[in-house]
Amino acid sequence: MAQVSFVDTTMRDAHQSLLATRITTPELVSIASLVDTVGYHAVEMWGGATYDAAVRYLDEDPWDRLDKLREKFTNTKIQMLLRGQNLLGYRNYADDVVELFVKTLARHGMDIVRMFDALNDFRNLEKAAACVRKEKMHLQIALSYTVSPVHSVQYFVNLADTAMELGADSICIKDMAGLLTPGVARELVKAIKENHDIPLEIHSHFSTGLADMSYMAAAEAGADILDTAMSALALGTSQPAVEAMWTALSDLGLASPPDYSLLRHINRHFAKVRDNHRGNDSVLQTIMPEILENQIPGGMFSNLLSQLKNQRVSHLLPQVLEEVPRVREDLGYPPLVTPTSQIVGVQAVLNTISGERYKLVTKEVERYVKGYYGRPPAGISQYLRDRILGDETPLECRAADLIPAEVESSREQIGLLAKTDEDLLTYLLLGEVGKSFLLRKYRSSLGVDFSLAEKHSEDLAVYPI
Repeated sequence: MAQVSFVDTTMRDAHQSLLATRITTPELVSIASLVDTVGYHAVEMWGGATYDAAVRYLDEDPWDRLDKLREKFTNTKIQMLLRGQNLLGYRNYADDVVELFVKTLARHGMDIVRMFDALNDFRNLEKAAACVRKEKMHLQIALSYTVSPVHSVQYFVNLADTAMELGADSICIKDMAGLLTPGVARELVKAIKENHDIPLEIHSHFSTGLADMSYMAAAEAGADILDTAMSALALGTSQPAVEAMWTALSDLGLASPPDYSLLRHINRHFAKVRDNHRGNDSVLQTIMPEILENQIPGGMFSNLLSQLKNQRVSHLLPQVLEEVPRVREDLGYPPLVTPTSQIVGVQAVLNTISGERYKLVTKEVERYVKGYYGRPPAGISQYLRDRILGDETPLECRAADLIPAEVESSREQIGLLAKTDEDLLTYLLLGEVGKSFLLRKYRSSLGVDFSLAEKHSEDLAVYPI
């Protein structure tokens, strides 16, 4: 049988899941050369929440992290996660922003770009996918896995067909909440591999305790690549541990034997790194079987609890957990991943606290129902359609078709603070948070008192020197 490869998520999704994405660039760079010798198919080390967290919490330039790690990985491909037309931000961006981002990404040496859409509406991937192919990077299309009356195995097989039409070089089954069961994993992998001779990767989270078993079933059915993390940053809401998974597959003849000494040395490093971030540690080392019922990913669970604590109504958590699946059904069963997990979660909290369902409706739910996030997997409840749409009809076009070009107008807005395209992208993706970062970055070198900055004209940014 074909040998299974591994993608290491320790430098991205593992610490995003367990440590609120707080691992610093020096903590990653100092071990990268050793990780480069393991023999991974790729190392996922950028994208997702790392861009925002680097700027917002670590006061680091994410492009600098990419460059430093690219330099260290001379034998191993580097990989990132991209949210389609959302890029690494929280809304759809104009096509010219997508073009600039992907072109800049290629210039910094990215190898593999995994992209997904929260609704599996692949119209939201068309532009980014075309740009990745143009820049000759590896395009991986991820299928956002979830469970609902409409999300059958055939649904995902059809999605894989659409991914191929977009020019995918590989496909990933992206199981954000750990809902993928061994039987479904086996059936889905076989069905996709029968239709397409293409590398197939499995990405899951250990939240429900199913991921190890589903990985084994997928590997035996013909999956090519599995996402794992070093054991110091595995399990809980992270991925399965690479040491155990590699050993098991080696025992079955599906992988070459691992270098335990090398993995142990790397793991000791990440154990110390995790200890450095005790204040942000989720400390979840057990499974959450309730996710199998409410389908709430671990990160979303933590966010809901935080919202309720902030409003001093944490005792309402059981009711909120019951309300989330109802709101999800009302909205057409979206997979619960950024940004739909936030849209559903906040509305469920409002419904519970107010004591009346949809007494208050968030702007995000309104935009969702109007089609600004894309096409839902199933029909939206008639009540919400009547309440929000009235006589309107939801968007039929790709939402980004309605967004005018943004690059040059944003370049004028930010003025001297954007010395490079990378700076401009930080401003475009993170708004005021990005602007504040750029102020700190360039304050001394520009010699400008930005607190006295005058409003610039439409054509020229003017600052008092």
